[in-house]
Amino acid sequence: QEQLVESGGGLVQAGGSLRLSCTTSRRAFGNYAMGWFRQAPGKERQFVAVIRWYSGDSYYADAVKGRFTISRDNAKNTMYLEMNSLKPEDTAVYYCASDTHFSGRYDYTGEYDYWGQGTQVTVSS
Repeated sequence: QEQLVESGGGLVQAGGSLRLSCTTSRRAFGNYAMGWFRQAPGKERQFVAVIRWYSGDSYYADAVKGRFTISRDNAKNTMYLEMNSLKPEDTAVYYCASDTHFSGRYDYTGEYDYWGQGTQVTVSS
């Protein structure tokens, strides 16, 4: 079992910034990756970004490319999502997730094995 704990959500004005954190209870090994998804009310959970733990390779949804940056700190077992130039349409519950056997289908929720509890991000206009 693996526990993921998110933090850093909140309320921010459009154009502002937030940084989300997600700490995992396990040491990464093998083909491990961690990602962020978000879910707005009445909508499906959608992919935001993913990072492969050892290579640092990252991938982003088109909607956040150039505004969001995903990173990780191996020593702290923690992943981050730096969100800049936030828009009202970024409002959602943000979830972190881990993939213990990364296969490349990083935008598919079924690819991920463990999920955090979610943290609310609200962007006011």
